Formats: sequence, structure tokens, C-alpha cells
Amino acid sequence: MRHFIDFPSNLKKTIDYVLTDIDDTLTLDGLLPSAALAAMERLRAAGVGVVPVTGRPAGWCDHIARMWPVEAVVGENGAFYYRYDCMQRMMQRRYFKTHEARRVDRERLEKLKVKILAEVPGCAVSADQAFREADLAIDFCEDVPPLPPEAVARIVDLFEKAGAQAKISSIHVNGWFGAYDKLTMTRSLFREVFNEDLDAIRDRVIFIGDSPNDQPMFAFFPHSVGVANIRIFADRMTALPAWVTGREGGLGFAEMIAALLP
Repeated sequence: MRHFIDFPSNLKKTIDYVLTDIDDTLTLDGLLPSAALAAMERLRAAGVGVVPVTGRPAGWCDHIARMWPVEAVVGENGAFYYRYDCMQRMMQRRYFKTHEARRVDRERLEKLKVKILAEVPGCAVSADQAFREADLAIDFCEDVPPLPPEAVARIVDLFEKAGAQAKISSIHVNGWFGAYDKLTMTRSLFREVFNEDLDAIRDRVIFIGDSPNDQPMFAFFPHSVGVANIRIFADRMTALPAWVTGREGGLGFAEMIAALLP
């Protein structure tokens, strides 16, 4: 991983989109620093589209799409995208699965939740679970004392043995039924809303993240970036970002934008 301060000047003017994780990428110690919000506003003013791509729930994503300076948001690790049209005052919601399929999945996840809580002492259902449409988030360090790596691995194992996908973020293990991830739904967003083939324009996009659930994005985008706290997970990852910031979380995001838009 090279320091983003060395990102080539000739490439800066080619970037049309910045895709960003939220937790511990835009946030710092659980809060959104003003520097990160100001950086997103700078990007919008410069004509660069900002799209959060997050594991956070549908309820949060509705708020983000409406009230943040973003073009859209991909949520629950690719279960959907939301886009708010300010002119028409209309929210566009696109899900990977139908309402009925999500209902069936929720019943399966409810049973799996009981099993995980019983078999992994100290974990908890995420505080934001009530606002989710498609997945189950198990908290291992956000609102509970941090669990050891072997406990987190056990949560992942229980999801996978039940036939679910499981991804580790900096705070949760997210599990769901379905062949999608952050990259899958981001491709759909670009094709259906921006009229762009993401595969064809990926060198015009920066993705910035911080944890293992960002690996599909790190592997896909040549201009992928990790905030400094990515180093915590580096030895557990098979796909690392090409670049890294000097600072952590939202301050690292702001540092990247300051270098991108001098």
C-alpha cells in the first residue's frame, strides 16, 4: 500500500466518483467528524459524485440519501441502493431480492440469530437491527466489549454453515442469504442510475474503506484506498487497497480529499 499523498497528479483530474465505506472510514470513534462531511461537500462542489457503500441498515440509508451531500447510497453490504431525487422529492429504492424473498430470509435469519447468541458468549444483535431489510448484524465490538478473533470467526462459521454469506466489518459480522455483495449492487447502481458501465470506468473511480468486508471493492478498483486503520486487518485480508492514508477514519478520508482536490 502506497501513501495516498503520492497519488499521481495526472490521475487526480480523471476521478469522477468517490465511493466510500462509512464506519471507521467516514467516522472516527463512532462519530462523523466535520472534516469528513466538509470533504464530501467539496467533492460535490467539484462535480465528483459521492456514493457511500456500507453495511449499515436501510433506515440509516434513507436518511443518508436524503440529507448527506451524496448521489446515492448502497446499503446492507449490497442488498439495495437508495437514491433521493431532490427535484421530484422522491426516493428511488432498488433491492437485490423481492419483498417476499426478504421476508423468507428474515425468518431464516431469526432462527440463526438465536443459535449465534447461544453459542458465542458476549456477542449481541446490533443496535441498528430494527432498521434492517435484508441481513442480520451481530455486534462484536460496537456496543459490547470487544470479542477475541476466534469468537468473531465462530460467528462467521455459524452463518456459513447455515448457507449464508458472512462479512466482517470493523464492528459487526453481517450475514445474509443471496449471491450479492457491495460490488454487485454498485454495478447495478451505476448501470441503472448513472448510465455507466462500472467495469469500463473503474479507473475513474476511487473506493475508500477500512475492513475485510471491503475486499471485493479493493480488488476491483485500481484506485482503491484504505484509511490508516486498515492495517489492523491487513494480515487477515487477501485483497488490500493500492493506497493508504496517514490518518485514521474520517480524518483519513478528509486527508485523501485534500490531496485529491488541492
